[in-house]
This record gives sequence, structure tokens and C-alpha cells, in this order.
Amino acid sequence: MVRCFFSALAGLMLAYCSCATTQAEQLSVSVEIPQLNVSEYHRPYVAIWIEEPSSKTVRDLSVWYQMRQGKEGHGTKWLPDLRQWWRRSGRYLEMPVDGVTSATRPVGKHVLEFSHEQAPLKDLPAGSYTLVVEAVREVGGRELVKIPFQWPVDAPQTKDAKGDSELGGVSLTLKP
Repeated sequence: MVRCFFSALAGLMLAYCSCATTQAEQLSVSVEIPQLNVSEYHRPYVAIWIEEPSSKTVRDLSVWYQMRQGKEGHGTKWLPDLRQWWRRSGRYLEMPVDGVTSATRPVGKHVLEFSHEQAPLKDLPAGSYTLVVEAVREVGGRELVKIPFQWPVDAPQTKDAKGDSELGGVSLTLKP
């Protein structure tokens, strides 16, 4: 009887521990690249990062740019056109950055998910932050969308913003 009790207790503790380890704070970013009716369309360069209230970049989440040599040269040549990101973080990075940079994305919604257990959110101190999404397009415009949030997360929440031209809907979903 005692042996059964301890066996059941050990099973409950194991189940509790596995539940506790599966709960991880998550940050999800959805970025919509809108369909534009223009004569010459190029996929936009996009930078997504987290900054402090002082506008200092604390984490680069993603940078989408032309990664291969094309007719017009290598895509890194135009990364400074992402002006805000370039001044605050980009000019200090050696491209490509593993886990951060990737190719430009086509029209549509693109979702990125991050966990506090892995880079770039690992060891992010508690505080007030702003998610920043910047897009720029050749023969097009430039746009910046910001969404403030608190870290760590107490309750699930979703915050939305919308661009006017180069960005469609931008959504930030936080889960404790």
C-alpha cells in the first residue's frame, strides 16, 4: 500500500515537472507584406527588433534581405536603407547572422515565434520594450511600425498595429 502511494506520488511529481517545463514564455510576431499595385515591384527588406524605451536595440529578431548576388549586386549593399535598424544595430553586425537573417519574403502573412528559453529572448531582463518592424522597398517607400509591451508576460495578450503602405497588419502575441 505504501509502495503504491509513493509510486503514484512520484508519477504526479513527474507529470507536474513536465508541465512546468513545457510552459515557456513565448513571443509571436505576425508581419503582413501587402500586395501593391505598382509597375515595378521588388520584395521589401524587413528588420524586426526589440528596443528599450531609450530606443537602444536589445535584440534583433529577424532581418529579411536579398542574400544572393543579383544583377544589381549583393543585397547587403542596400541594408543601410533600413535606416532605423541600420543606425541602431545593423552597421555593427557581420552579415549573415545565424538565426536572424534570411531571404526576403513574398506577399502574405509571415509568422515568427520565439521562446524565452532560446536566443534571442533568452535572458531578456524584465522591463518595458517596443517591438519595431521596419520595411523598405526598392523603387518604393519605407515604413516603421512600433508595438510597446512588457516582459515577462503575466497573461496572454495580442497587440496589433497596421502599416499604411509597405507593411500590412503587424501583430504581437505574448504568452506566459
